[in-house]
Amino acid sequence: QLQLVESGGGLVQPGGSLRLSCVASGFAFDYYAMAWFRQAPGKEREGVSCISSRGGTTEYADSVKGRFTISRDNAKNTVYLQMNSLKPEDAAVYYCAADYLGDYYCSVQHEYEHWGQGTQVTVFS
Repeated sequence: QLQLVESGGGLVQPGGSLRLSCVASGFAFDYYAMAWFRQAPGKEREGVSCISSRGGTTEYADSVKGRFTISRDNAKNTVYLQMNSLKPEDAAVYYCAADYLGDYYCSVQHEYEHWGQGTQVTVFS
């Protein structure tokens, strides 16, 4: 019964902020690397950020570097994506993903095994 449930999406003005959350259940969360992906209508899925199982390694897409921050709270089985200075091009469905990648590794180019249902982020001008 492995589940990933995203929340925190919504409607925001350019320059605004949102914090996405992904709550995991049904697996050993603290052994899994976590990642955020996004997909806008008509576009390819894009890896946004990832974090290793213990939080020591993070990676960001160039398009969000300096604006987004990924973090995790293993005691709460939750991974977060803090999104600041949002731009219209950030609008997409954001997905949480998980995979077993050891203690120190993650990559936004990895093909993750487990996925959540997504949460919609809309940025209007």
